[in-house]
Amino acid sequence: MESVSALPLGRSVALPDVRGDRALQVTWHDDRGVVVVSLWRDGRCAGTVRLDPAEAAAMIAALAEGLDRHERAHHGSRPRSA
Repeated sequence: MESVSALPLGRSVALPDVRGDRALQVTWHDDRGVVVVSLWRDGRCAGTVRLDPAEAAAMIAALAEGLDRHERAHHGSRPRSA
């Protein structure tokens, strides 16, 4: 699995697909108050979704909950370290 890599300006992150043919990019636009999630294929943007901060927080919470369930299912019910 490839690692997450920060993009220039420190306001974006690229997330490669495990299949290798596409990636998600998340970009913060403080000036507009939105987070843009975009799908990239072969180095070209194939689509975007603009989220306000509350929607981005809901997405983060859903991802964290899913990761927590995954960890418990695959590694037992260990307490999370702070």
